[in-house]
Amino acid sequence: FIHESSEANLYVYPREADYIDARPLDATWHRMDSSVRETDAAYSVPSELASGPEGSALVYLSLGSLGGADVDLMRRLIDVLSRTPHRFIVSMGPQHAELELAANMTGGEFVPQTKVIPQVDLVITHGGNNTTTESLHFGKPMILLPLFWDQYDNAQRMDELGFGVRLPTYEFTESQMNEALERLLSDAGLRARMAANGEAIRSRDGLRVGADVIERVAEAYAART
Repeated sequence: FIHESSEANLYVYPREADYIDARPLDATWHRMDSSVRETDAAYSVPSELASGPEGSALVYLSLGSLGGADVDLMRRLIDVLSRTPHRFIVSMGPQHAELELAANMTGGEFVPQTKVIPQVDLVITHGGNNTTTESLHFGKPMILLPLFWDQYDNAQRMDELGFGVRLPTYEFTESQMNEALERLLSDAGLRARMAANGEAIRSRDGLRVGADVIERVAEAYAART
């Protein structure tokens, strides 16, 4: 399933969440603690949602391009979240024309995720590797609603480490969602820990690590030819 090179292999997952003890890797494998694109456009939160009453957090909701195509699921999330005191930036996905956001929400078909996440207090995600590692990179706790593949592993890992809460994607109750929101948003210790983790992850510069590995492989190849 995974193509492995005898020269070098890269994977993206921060040390704080990695499975090092459970599955040690040989010396050809190199971890990039994060790989966050820097090409996303700047993003400013609309003025009407930039601030809210006391206790109102700013939350990012994205289920990715495939999860966002599940109109019924997206409509249910919009409905449930509309009754919370919080404000939401929603990546609506390819079926955005079929969705109507509530008054406490803004969004679009896609939003510049790497510019949005740093501005929010919490992320609701399907647990895809990009969104999960980007949330860790920026030090944000998560509510995870996995749909398939690696998303189940990521959701379980974040829940086990206390970095987020995993909920049953299609069976969660409104009270479960509300409890997860309040638990994560009210935990000052968790927020401080996530912020410290994010700072440490960013300091290790995963992009530079990946570039250095690629350059070493290229230099070794050139020396042999």
